[in-house]
Amino acid sequence: MLLREVRHRLPRLRRIWADNNYARVVDWVKRCCGWVVEIIKRPVTQTYFKVQPHRWKVERTFGWFVKYRRLAKDYEQGFEMSETMLYAAMTHRMLRRLC
Repeated sequence: MLLREVRHRLPRLRRIWADNNYARVVDWVKRCCGWVVEIIKRPVTQTYFKVQPHRWKVERTFGWFVKYRRLAKDYEQGFEMSETMLYAAMTHRMLRRLC
């Protein structure tokens, strides 16, 4: 549902990096939105922890969100308020980095 709603709002989007859990929607996204979904997989032979390419960016952002108490759990009733809280948290983060 999310991709269907944002496909017209994001004309420059061409590629989406995704987890293994999203492998089943690769064809649908290509057919309906025209985007390429690249699944970031862990090498089969890897038995120890290693940061995956591009995955660290997502994990880092989620780590930032946890620092904001209201984003640590899903307290909001509506999607709009959740989105607003994400924008507020990221704006706060960017402003702190500028100072």
